[in-house]
Amino acid sequence: MRAVLAWKETIRDQCVYDIAFKPDGSQVIIAAGLRVLVYDTADGSIIQPLKGHKDIVYCVAYAKDGKRFASGSADKSIIIWTSKLEGILKYTHNDSIQCVAYNPVTHQLASCSSGDFGLWSPEQKSVNKHKVSSKITCCGWTNDGQYLALGMMNGVVSIRNKNGEEKVKIERPGGTSSPIWSIAWNPSKDEHNDILAVADWGQKLTFYQLSGKQIGKDRTLTYDPCCVSYFSKGEYIVMGGSDKQASLYTKDGVRLGTIGEQNSWVWTCRVKPDSNFVVLGCQDGTIACYQLIFSTVHGLYKDRYAYRDSMTDVIVQHLITEQKVRIKCRDLVKKIAIYRNRLAIQLPEKILIYELYSDDSSDMHYRIKEKICRKFECNLLVVCSQHIILCQEKRLQCLSFTSVREKEWVMESLIRYIKVIGGPPGREGLLVGLKNGAILKIFVDNPFPITLLKLSTSVRCLDMSASRNKLAVVDEHNTLLVYDINSKELLFQEPNANSVAWNTQCEDMLCFSGNGYLNIKASNFPVHQQKMQGFMVGYNGSKIFCLHVYSMSAVEVPQSAPMYQYLERKMFKEAYHIACLGVTDSDWRDLATEALEGLDFDTAKKAFIRIRDLRYLELINSIEERKKRGENDNELFLADVYAYQGKFHEAAKLYKHTGQESRALGMYTDLRMFEYAKEFVGATDPKSSRILMTKQADWAKSSKEPRAAAEMYLSAGEHLKAIDIIGEHGWADMLIDIARKLDKAEREPLAKCAFYFKKLKHHGYASETYSKMGDLQALVQLHVETRHWDEAFSLVEKHPQFRNDVFVPYAQWLAENDRFEEAQKAFHKAGRQNEAVKVLEQLTHNAVVENRFNDAGYYYWMLSMQCLDIARASEDQRDEMLKKFERFQHLAELYHVYRSIQRYTDEPFSSHMPETLFNICRFLLNNLNKDIPPGISKVNTLYALAKQSGKLGAYKLARYSYEKLQELHIPSRFQESIELGSLTIRSKPFHDSEDLIEGMMCYRCSTNNPLLNNQGSVCINCRQPFIYSASSYEVLPLVQFYLEEGIGDEEAVSLIDLEVPHTDQRDARWQDMDNGELQALRMDDGFDDAEDDPFTAKMSFEQGGSNFVPVKVSRSVLRSMSRRDVLIKRWPRPLKWEYFRSLLPDVSITMCPTCFKMFHSEDYELLVLQHNCCPYCRRPIDEPN
Repeated sequence: MRAVLAWKETIRDQCVYDIAFKPDGSQVIIAAGLRVLVYDTADGSIIQPLKGHKDIVYCVAYAKDGKRFASGSADKSIIIWTSKLEGILKYTHNDSIQCVAYNPVTHQLASCSSGDFGLWSPEQKSVNKHKVSSKITCCGWTNDGQYLALGMMNGVVSIRNKNGEEKVKIERPGGTSSPIWSIAWNPSKDEHNDILAVADWGQKLTFYQLSGKQIGKDRTLTYDPCCVSYFSKGEYIVMGGSDKQASLYTKDGVRLGTIGEQNSWVWTCRVKPDSNFVVLGCQDGTIACYQLIFSTVHGLYKDRYAYRDSMTDVIVQHLITEQKVRIKCRDLVKKIAIYRNRLAIQLPEKILIYELYSDDSSDMHYRIKEKICRKFECNLLVVCSQHIILCQEKRLQCLSFTSVREKEWVMESLIRYIKVIGGPPGREGLLVGLKNGAILKIFVDNPFPITLLKLSTSVRCLDMSASRNKLAVVDEHNTLLVYDINSKELLFQEPNANSVAWNTQCEDMLCFSGNGYLNIKASNFPVHQQKMQGFMVGYNGSKIFCLHVYSMSAVEVPQSAPMYQYLERKMFKEAYHIACLGVTDSDWRDLATEALEGLDFDTAKKAFIRIRDLRYLELINSIEERKKRGENDNELFLADVYAYQGKFHEAAKLYKHTGQESRALGMYTDLRMFEYAKEFVGATDPKSSRILMTKQADWAKSSKEPRAAAEMYLSAGEHLKAIDIIGEHGWADMLIDIARKLDKAEREPLAKCAFYFKKLKHHGYASETYSKMGDLQALVQLHVETRHWDEAFSLVEKHPQFRNDVFVPYAQWLAENDRFEEAQKAFHKAGRQNEAVKVLEQLTHNAVVENRFNDAGYYYWMLSMQCLDIARASEDQRDEMLKKFERFQHLAELYHVYRSIQRYTDEPFSSHMPETLFNICRFLLNNLNKDIPPGISKVNTLYALAKQSGKLGAYKLARYSYEKLQELHIPSRFQESIELGSLTIRSKPFHDSEDLIEGMMCYRCSTNNPLLNNQGSVCINCRQPFIYSASSYEVLPLVQFYLEEGIGDEEAVSLIDLEVPHTDQRDARWQDMDNGELQALRMDDGFDDAEDDPFTAKMSFEQGGSNFVPVKVSRSVLRSMSRRDVLIKRWPRPLKWEYFRSLLPDVSITMCPTCFKMFHSEDYELLVLQHNCCPYCRRPIDEPN
């Protein structure tokens, strides 16, 4: 550290008591005599003297925001000045003002006098004053502005908060004999605690924490300190006093040196903000400004760099791993030397020698090996394994670590440069450059220096190459000279160099820096330049170590430039050595390729291994194998290399040259360069051309250009292969073009086209292709697979032989899609009666299980019709099927009526009239024999009947129902209702309503029948079966009659149609309702006289007896009948037609032409309007019969 005087001023006959800097450092405020002086910091010129005080000014302070400053005087007043140097405010204390300080955050001003201190801030009207017991000599705020420290004459430091209340009291051991003269808080932002430096006139410097705890021991001074001041980052302290000088200390209080010696006491010293300038104020009126210059103290050996930090610490940096270690010496570090595992540090009174803990190249743990406790004066310090070398001007001294001087060399001129260049421990070599241009080599164990060279100019920098064969020197004219040590010959020289270093890993490479450039030179090739700041101090492999100001960095330099310089001269081995220091992957590839083309297979192999290129390594291996087998045609090897590199034409020429045309041809065809191959073969060799065509086609098959491949196959007439490629890639447009061009005789390609169309879901194209081939079976299959049923049906119409192929899958598809009824019809159409029946049986079963009884009835009706169809078609199954027909018809009717009962018992509302429900229940009970069909509940039926009977007055029947219910297992939901009902019914008369009994009159014998009949739905007297309306289940006024032997159905119908009207008048009253679809008869008036009607006579004549006697009619009776009175159920074969005669022609009856169920016409019309179809067989009303 050196102090350079920047400027000096003297104020005559005045003592300078205090100094304050403006925060931007541009002005310095000085308290001198009665005035406040403002100086320019740059050159020490006075800007303005400020007058305002009437007595000596003792103190000044500037606010942190730079807007105002304050001065305090012996006249007991404080003046606040603006930065424009105008006084704006004045306030007083009762005693002379000793010190002032601005709060760095709130800009509150603390002003201290001999007996009190005040706190003033611009927003306050008054000054808050606090009494103290002793005279205050100095004060200072903490960095955060929370606390104010006061130093007092009685040796006490009092720390107060912003309100002036004492928080901490520090008492110095000397008491009043060691008054506190100066205090300062460390301004560093890095410290965790607030640190207070206290200087007292017991000649001590002490550090405290805010809590009052002392840090470390007291530092003894040799003088009375008058002022203590920190640098703005807190790294150093400046202190002055009775020793008539200002000294620099570390922040821990270690003295580093003198700043400026004066002729009288230094009363005040301050550091300019954020700079190395210090201004002192003395007793005799001197103001001096010094600039402190901190020199770099450092040492480098290979990849370890040691440098001084904070003047007392040494940091060792590993330049490769970037690790750093700090060694604290707690004293001024003067010199540093580093070599291998040794580190020497010179302090003012001793030299410390450190060694590494281990031999590990990345180990950074140093421990002290020796201490040489002597004071040395030297310019340069060098350390070896067992010695230290001190250089003082012309003299070199070699000392052992135990401080024994072993050797001494005296040079003829000043030593300018010294460097250890390695060697065995205890016998290392030193390279020494002198001012007179001599370059010497000195061995530590040899008293005689060896002169290597003698230059004409002074030496600035030296280095010796790794093999000790070459020497690089930088002289004072910044010229780099490189010599051969053995022959002393100058190899080359370069201008603009300030430092030089050989590559430690490569003999032929060195680098030097100068003029902001880094220069790399290999062998005697031209220099490669790149920009760089600072000094180049080392060169290791591909890393160059640069020192810029204080920081050392390792710059990665790819060695590409020198490598290419070697490659240009085909020096592959040397280029490989350079590449090993560090080049990019692309550089390695270039090296490998160049070496391969230069047929240096060994280097090429190593380079390709580096970049892991297996392809080229295989090539090199195969060439090496061929060499072993005795091949030595370099042209052929080169041709292979060219082929690998993609230089195919050069390769072909070389192949031709060496008589290996087949190789060239093979190469071209493998590469699919068929045009070049054809050119190469020429038009002369048809055999080769044919081979080429085949290869071209095969390539096309495996290539990644399928469209081109397909086109090639087509041109070669290989349709199947072309179709395969096109089909796999889904190019339908190309495929249909081919299909249309093909002849219909070429069935295989066409079939393949159709197959791909199906796969690609182009069904139109597929059907076009099948039509072209005439393959109807496949076409039908296609329509079925694609579910194009309409096309399939139209095909079946033309070609019925495919009926099964269409309807069976259609039915299955319908069944899968839950369209079972349609499915059943389709099976039926396909003639698959068994499947049709199976589907229906399943549907019926499901409907019963799910309580869908109307569906169950409908399906049973359909089943019965299926059985009828089967009976008609097959003789052998006829009897069985007719039995089934009867059974299914019966079940259909049972389920159809039970639906209403189920809805009545299970649902909250019923759409039926009580009479209808009453009729339905009776009908069901009359027709239920021993085995009740699944799903039909006798309990529900009896319960419904009991309820309706009660409503309609059939009390006897109701009582009977309740009694029957008692015999059955009743669900809990009905239990209460049934018990209540059976109790209630006992209060009613034990007979049924007359109207209900009259409603059960037999229309043949006029007998009144009971409401329930265990013989079934027949008259108890004449056994004539009742015919019910299929909606209200009332008995219809119809009697069934049969034809006498020999009368056929057609004849009977024609006879009935031959009706002879009685009178014209009566004829006019008929309304004919037969419109072809429905048979309905309606009459406005009955016969005038029953006796006129032969049918009535026939009916009454044959009645009576226990067996049922059917009504049989002859031709004459038939002729007498009116067509309007007769209803005919025209059952399909093998069943017979059934004939019914209406006995009350004014009752209008309608019969469904499909299921032949009878209805009252009004009911039927209403139901048809509701459901749009027959309520029983679900035949749509618009369907033709």
